[in-house]
Amino acid sequence: MKIARLLGAAATAVMATGALAATAVPASGQDLLNPDIVPAMQRDLGLTHDQALTRLKNEDVANRVTESLTAALGDAFGGATYNAATGKAHVTTTNAGLVAKIREAGAEAEVVRFSARQLNSTVDRLNAADKAAPAAITGWGVDDATNRVTLDVLQGQRAAADAFLVKSGVDKSAVTIRETASAPTTYANIRGGDAYYIGGSARCSVGFATTTGFVTAGHCGALTGGGSLTGSNGAALGSWITYRFPGVDYAAVRTNSSWTPVAQMNNGTAVRGSSNAATGTSVCKAGSTTGWTCGTIGAKNQSVRYSEGTVNGMTATNVHSAAGDSGGGFIAGNYAQGVLSGGNTSVTYFYPIAGALSGTGTTLKTS
Repeated sequence: MKIARLLGAAATAVMATGALAATAVPASGQDLLNPDIVPAMQRDLGLTHDQALTRLKNEDVANRVTESLTAALGDAFGGATYNAATGKAHVTTTNAGLVAKIREAGAEAEVVRFSARQLNSTVDRLNAADKAAPAAITGWGVDDATNRVTLDVLQGQRAAADAFLVKSGVDKSAVTIRETASAPTTYANIRGGDAYYIGGSARCSVGFATTTGFVTAGHCGALTGGGSLTGSNGAALGSWITYRFPGVDYAAVRTNSSWTPVAQMNNGTAVRGSSNAATGTSVCKAGSTTGWTCGTIGAKNQSVRYSEGTVNGMTATNVHSAAGDSGGGFIAGNYAQGVLSGGNTSVTYFYPIAGALSGTGTTLKTS
């Protein structure tokens, strides 16, 4: 019997004879990394082989510390980033009395003006004013590195950004205006190639395998009318469970009996679970056009204004991507981060995996 294995990204079909072999899960997270990830990090982040491995280990520890402190600091939590120079989490707080607690947990500490709750509230107010935003404004979101909300506007249009801030009624001191060269676009592609196809023409990429199929980008379904699905080998793939876009950008597919979801990326990297890695953490993505590319996680809770509508709650990265990569999975170490939505020449956005799974009612396939 021929079995097509559905991998965690780029919808690669692997034909095998007989039953699927059981795979032992190594005790070390590093043992679950496919060798392709390290060369990609070396190429895209300018690291040596040993530096890439050390960074992955340090980031794993830093993200665990960040998760613990996020809960412990409560409303006084300001945000968190990964400091590549020291290999530690950098956690901010609005309460100077909590600095010692942060350092005791193994993180660097800094006192800042705004709490994460305040910054996210500012984003919520901008989201509420979205329809009043001029076309020159391309998005906004929280930047933990600066403890501000960044508002992106096309070059030469700063006055439009100032006027929008006044109209929205937000505290302008909490916002930094940033000029950008181009507007973001979604990365669905109407041409042939690898990965999975919608209606025989549109191409997107699988994000992560679930227990019933996979999650991907919502615009892959919404912008194509939810057409029929085929895999990279031309075989029928399954059916849409749901797709949502804009506002959010996620979808889920239920695969048919010819496909078996596997807790791996398409280069063999095991998916152990999901997390919300800190800003500055290295992250890699798998897409059917550009393959494996790596970079770092940037600002979070980003509202991105596509021509088709605004998507809220996304995360920015400097990872390279292109048309056809839409839906591809972002992974930090062995932990799923999100599915690729779109971007421009300098930034690529992903929709967080937690929201994609809860929104589609699916469960991540893990090893």
